Amino acid sequence: MSPRDLAGGELSSDNPAGERLRDVAIPFAIFTAIWGSTWIVIRGQLGVVAPEWSVAYRFAIAAVGMALLARARGHSLRLGREAIVPAIVLGFCQFCLNFDAVYLAERHITSGVVATVFALLLIPSSLLAWAFLGQRPTRRFLWSSAVAVAGVMLLFDHELREHAASAPQIVSGIALTSLGMLGAATANVLQARPEIRRFPLFGMLAWSMAVGAVIDTIIALALAGPPTIDMRPGYWAGLLYLALAASVVNFSLYYPVVRKLGPGKAAYSSVLVPIIAMGFSTWLEDYRWTPLTIAGSLLALGGMVAALSRSRRRIASPGPT
Repeated sequence: MSPRDLAGGELSSDNPAGERLRDVAIPFAIFTAIWGSTWIVIRGQLGVVAPEWSVAYRFAIAAVGMALLARARGHSLRLGREAIVPAIVLGFCQFCLNFDAVYLAERHITSGVVATVFALLLIPSSLLAWAFLGQRPTRRFLWSSAVAVAGVMLLFDHELREHAASAPQIVSGIALTSLGMLGAATANVLQARPEIRRFPLFGMLAWSMAVGAVIDTIIALALAGPPTIDMRPGYWAGLLYLALAASVVNFSLYYPVVRKLGPGKAAYSSVLVPIIAMGFSTWLEDYRWTPLTIAGSLLALGGMVAALSRSRRRIASPGPT
C-alpha cells in the first residue's frame, strides 16, 4: 500500500506528496504497528484483574494522558454543552463497548484469531460510512469482503475442530469480537461526522476517554465486583503501554486520519494488524498453523487487500480537511 493510496486519491498541487506522507502515511504506519502488538499485551492483562477492571484502569490513565497532551498542543478542554452527547456516545462505543468486548473475547480465543476477525472492521466501517456519510463502496469492495468473510469462517471452523469441547466459548469469543468491531465502526463514523469534526480533536478524545472510563468502572462494579490489583511489574508495564502508547498516542494519530480519509479507508489498518498479531500469537501463544488456518488467513487478508484496491475515482471526503 503506497502513501498515494493512503491519501485517498490523486495528489493535488495544494496537497503535495510530502504533506500527505507526513499527515497520513507516517501516522498510519505508526498506529498500525502499535496496534499489531496490543493483542498479545491484552492477553497478559488477563488473570488476577477482571477484564472489566483492566479496561477501566486503562482509560482512566489514558484520559489523563490525553488531557495533558491536549493542553500541551494548545487544545482547549472546554468544548461546550453541544459536545456532551457526542463525547458520551464516542466514549461508550469506542472506549467501553469495543474494548470490553475484545478483552473478554481473548479469554475464549487466541489473540491472533481475535485480531484476524477484527480485520473485518473495514466492512462495517465502510457500510456505515455509506449509510451516514454517503461514501458508497465499490463492487470490488463487496465481493472482496465476501472472500474475507469466507476466510474468517475457515479460522472459526479450525477453532471449533481443535477445541470441540469448548465450542460455546469459541462462539462467545467470535461474538464478542464482532460486538467490539461494531462499536469501533460506529465510533469511526461518528468521529467523521461534520458536527463532530468541529470540536477540537484532543479535547474531544480526552473527554470521551474519561466518559468511557466512568462507564467501564460502572460495568466493572456490576459484573466483577470491587476492584482488584495485580502487583506484577509486567501487568503495570502492559497497562501503561496500552494506556499511553496504544490509546493516547494511537488515537491522537488515528482519528486525524479518520477525519482526512473517512472511516472506511482509515480502517485499512485492520487488515495489516493481524499479520503482526498472528506472528506474536505464534511466538508466545503456541498458535499452531494448519492448511485450514493458512487458507483462512490468506482468504481473510487477501480479500481485505483486494477491497483496498481503489478505483481511479477519489473516494468522497467526509468534509474539508
